[in-house]
Amino acid sequence: MKEIVVVGSVADNPVAEDIAHYMGQQEDYQDLISLKSFLNTEFCPRFITGPRNVGNVGDKLKGKTVIIVSTNQGTHTRNGLGMRNFLIARAAKDNGAQRVVLVEPDLYYSAQDRGPRKEHGFAGGKRTRHDYEKFDGQPFSARLYADLLKMSGVDEIITVHNHSTSVQNIFMDRFSGKFHNLRPHDLYASYIKDTDVVNDRNVVLCAPDKGALAFTRKVQQSIGYENLPVIIMDKHRMGEREISIKVSPDSDIGLADIEGKDVVVMDDMVRTGGTIVETCHKLRSANPNKIVFFVTHFYSSRECRVNLNDRVLDEIITTTTIPSILNRDVQGRLRHKMVVLLISRWISDYLLKLLDKNSPGLKEPLYSEDMSAKNPRWIGKMGPLFSDS
Repeated sequence: MKEIVVVGSVADNPVAEDIAHYMGQQEDYQDLISLKSFLNTEFCPRFITGPRNVGNVGDKLKGKTVIIVSTNQGTHTRNGLGMRNFLIARAAKDNGAQRVVLVEPDLYYSAQDRGPRKEHGFAGGKRTRHDYEKFDGQPFSARLYADLLKMSGVDEIITVHNHSTSVQNIFMDRFSGKFHNLRPHDLYASYIKDTDVVNDRNVVLCAPDKGALAFTRKVQQSIGYENLPVIIMDKHRMGEREISIKVSPDSDIGLADIEGKDVVVMDDMVRTGGTIVETCHKLRSANPNKIVFFVTHFYSSRECRVNLNDRVLDEIITTTTIPSILNRDVQGRLRHKMVVLLISRWISDYLLKLLDKNSPGLKEPLYSEDMSAKNPRWIGKMGPLFSDS
């Protein structure tokens, strides 16, 4: 695809490198763009495609689609990465790019998905006075970020498993429908069926709260087995760090029905791990065989690592939307029960089909598995003589 240029917002971004490879780009993206900063710390990108001559000044990217890959990376803050997105998109458009696509698997500024006024965001239901007060005095950041991306020249956005109805409405509106929120239900279903993470014929899916139910149902459909149940939990928050968990009256099955089963808990993100651990304790009281947590975005804070190291949880499956999770030091003690699914191939498959409707895409599997030698499943496959990877 000669008319496609894939670049990263920072140097040495493994997700950008992988997507460029799967898109068939022969050149290293770092040879296509200079990501320099002036002495006064201002960022100034420069596209360096093709030879310089008077005839194509300002038109080096004429007719091309530029794909900007932006992920949490090293010491760069989200604030800094956001500004890099604006300037790279503007550089692309100011040099003739026909189309600019931002690939941001973990969409920045999604948490502030509504503001303190009635016109500030649609949360999927009637907002309470308490909900408005939560955002009092704060900016409606999600809408601002969407506006700035649009103004800078971004035409289309691809993200992964964004849970906010308000954010989805904002970005769909600002980008005239060209907002793609990829949900990895197909990947998770494939991993459940094709690996030994659980016994897929003796499994129960779990939605830890109502917000995770729609996605859990999608995984249920993708697995495709008849009579595969979902146990639905209700969460009641009693304080900043205090919650109660019980089985929802809308659940397919009761707590007693999971005895001896492998239980797969599903959610879009984890920040502190408190809710998931409480959910797993409730599930464990019914004597299941195994409890595995599938989570798309893993924020590896110290509190999160400590909470999820609880023996009540057997294994954690996450993805590379935040690629630093591949680092064993970032995983900390969780490395003995953590598996990371690399999803650049899956994203690239979607991109290829988006940009060329006749593209056959990429061959499955659309993920690869990264697992520490401390994980018992790895030891079972490879034997105990190997050292930690």
